[in-house]
Amino acid sequence: MAEQTSAATLPTYSPEEEERVIRNTQGVPVGVKPDRRWTPRRIAIWGLITVLGVLGWTMLAIVRGERVNTIWFVITAVCTYAIAYRFYALYAQRKIMRPDDTNATPAERINNGKDFDPTNRVVLYGHHFAAIAGAGPLVGPVLAAQMGYLPGTLWIVIGVCLAGAIQDMLVLFFSMRRGGRSLGQMATDEIGPVGGIVATIIVFVMLMIVLAVLAMICVNALAASPWGVFSVGCTIPIAIAMGLWLRFVQPGKITQVSLVGFALLIGVIISGRWVSESSFGQAHLHLSPTTLVWAMIIYGFFAAVLPVWMLLTPRDYLSTFMKVGTIVVLALGIILVRPIVEMPAVTEFATNTAGPVFAGGIFPFLFITIACGALSGMHAMVSSGTSPKMIQKESQARMIGYGGMLMESFVAVMAMAAAVSLNQGIYFGMNTSTATVDNLAGSAVVQAADNREDITAEAVQNLGVSDVYGGQIRAAWDTWDEDGNTVTVYDGDAYRAVAEDVGETSIVSRTGGAPTLAVGMAHILHQVGGGRTMMGFWYHFAIMFEALFILSAVDAVTRVARFQLSDALGNVIPRFADPSWRIGAWISTAVVVAAWGSLLLMGVTDPRGGIQTLYPLFGIANQLIAAVALLVVTVMVVRKGYARWAWIPIIPLVFDTVVTFTASWQKIFSHDPALGYWQQWRDARSLLTTLTDPEEIAVERAIVRNTFIQGTLSIVFLVTVAFVMVCGIIRIVRTLRTGDTTTSEDPRQESNFFAPTTMISTALDKKCVAEYEVVGDPALIPGLKQADRASRQTAGTATETGS
Repeated sequence: MAEQTSAATLPTYSPEEEERVIRNTQGVPVGVKPDRRWTPRRIAIWGLITVLGVLGWTMLAIVRGERVNTIWFVITAVCTYAIAYRFYALYAQRKIMRPDDTNATPAERINNGKDFDPTNRVVLYGHHFAAIAGAGPLVGPVLAAQMGYLPGTLWIVIGVCLAGAIQDMLVLFFSMRRGGRSLGQMATDEIGPVGGIVATIIVFVMLMIVLAVLAMICVNALAASPWGVFSVGCTIPIAIAMGLWLRFVQPGKITQVSLVGFALLIGVIISGRWVSESSFGQAHLHLSPTTLVWAMIIYGFFAAVLPVWMLLTPRDYLSTFMKVGTIVVLALGIILVRPIVEMPAVTEFATNTAGPVFAGGIFPFLFITIACGALSGMHAMVSSGTSPKMIQKESQARMIGYGGMLMESFVAVMAMAAAVSLNQGIYFGMNTSTATVDNLAGSAVVQAADNREDITAEAVQNLGVSDVYGGQIRAAWDTWDEDGNTVTVYDGDAYRAVAEDVGETSIVSRTGGAPTLAVGMAHILHQVGGGRTMMGFWYHFAIMFEALFILSAVDAVTRVARFQLSDALGNVIPRFADPSWRIGAWISTAVVVAAWGSLLLMGVTDPRGGIQTLYPLFGIANQLIAAVALLVVTVMVVRKGYARWAWIPIIPLVFDTVVTFTASWQKIFSHDPALGYWQQWRDARSLLTTLTDPEEIAVERAIVRNTFIQGTLSIVFLVTVAFVMVCGIIRIVRTLRTGDTTTSEDPRQESNFFAPTTMISTALDKKCVAEYEVVGDPALIPGLKQADRASRQTAGTATETGS
């Protein structure tokens, strides 16, 4: 076809441009070599970025003082991310990944229109980011703020550059080179059958806990919230319409459908408030937690079995508009409002286990609590699940894997900034449980006070933590009097004022992090748009935003878990290894949703269960999956013959292993009731014999049962991951001794497809796209309708026959 095309229809290239175009043996363009020449303009830009980054870290970590502006969070994070992406990620790509755009990806080779589908890099970036961005980057930093803003910010920004983004990028690349295989299957292929099978089983169990916790946080956010249910529910038909449009009406043309989808999304968000207040919304959308659980189970099943282009990818892409858009708006709000940090750089709770938000010292529990904002095992599942089956070119792995994780880290930084910009008294009053509040306030205050706000105010002053000036903390809130004048109220009046301003009946003891983030966002954004009258809107918008944020991770990870289970069953029943086998996909998906759905149902019906049962396990399980993923990556790097560069994944592997094993050890063996599962179990059993109230007995029995489950699973997780570690080390030592560098990578197949590498196409990219539309494979050319593809393929076949 290329030979019969007239030169007049093809773009012309300068000698310099032609030298950068990568072509296959047939002369078809398949890639572009990046232009990384150091020009004076680039030197000036990177010099400015470096100066701003150094200044930002100086202001946050060294100078500080009593009034730190949150604008430095934005500047510091953005500059650090830019430097890490340009230099460190590129270094890892050159030394370990070595992408080859003349090698066809699984999406190009298989291209079955179900799971393997060459997806526009912008859409895939949106899907990947939406899939990995769950509860962690939103609530983890908010909870970790009890230790001060500096420890969490350091881990979020530096940890993602050296650990989280490296893991996501390398797992994505290695899975892509292996036909999109799951993490468990790669462990079996690379470490060995014994260690691999153990890794597959334990990772699957831990993933079910992660999914259940993500879904539970989403259920808690949507329960009794018609606004949230309507807005989140409407994203499903909008996404299906977008998928059908891109598939059959305007293939490859994402600009128009993106604008329409974004407009519809904004429309349902704005109209959601009216719907929620209508009789229809109150009657049909005011759903109970149990109803939402069944709705999520049904949705999760269909999202995992339908073709990715129909629901999952467009919905995640649509969600990304809101996710990224809201975070960018929050960042702009911080730049415009420039709120002052109210939390000290480091609080007293960083060095003791008396923190009212969560128990444990800065090491290891800060890193466990923040979880997804810096390093997440769940991301490794997505990077070895849906994304490697849809990526168009090998060189896109850096943008999607490393860049997607940087965006999630920025979400975590913004969550931290919003939380620490709140008054400390408000922050601790919202994040301290009712039982802890009563204990801190004392029985006399509890009996004398007639409302929770005054009790909480007394408890907060007894916390023993200092404000930024070294004094005692006190709840304070700026609000408005009847004449519209700004006034500052304190203690119980402050909590009541916050609740009235955001449209809630009460905000004290609203633990979990999500309500605190919503108040922090509303506190900043109402100063940008709307004033006091919009405070309630921004609060409920933030709550709905958090629910949408988390749900996008639930559906994608459900599909990932289906791949994990199918790969494992494929070792026994080979038919399951084919992800296109419909019956196998249905069976695997049903098992997955039944597993996490049963845990979720237990969480919303157990009198003491739910988040208190599962969340402590969530952080450790999530980080243990990351340890397994980094171990598998290290084995693959060594077996590839790149042992001298294995330090790149080994650094985060060693740190994560030490953190998770230390946390597990303390949770199992600590005699501190705030930490140890088995100590809590013993205390609950002792207390149970002294109780007579049926409700108190039910609660203590639930504690006995739940702590037994937690303690047992912690032991199982620790032992099995340690066993997998030993198997991985044995494989590495054996490889170094024998020098055998054979791997499980798929055989190389020449690519016949072109797609740009960067988010924004360059002028040379556009020329190559224009040429590929003339000389490319009709089955892969973006923008061709089905009829045009068929006619061009027929013409090409006839030409080959005539030749």
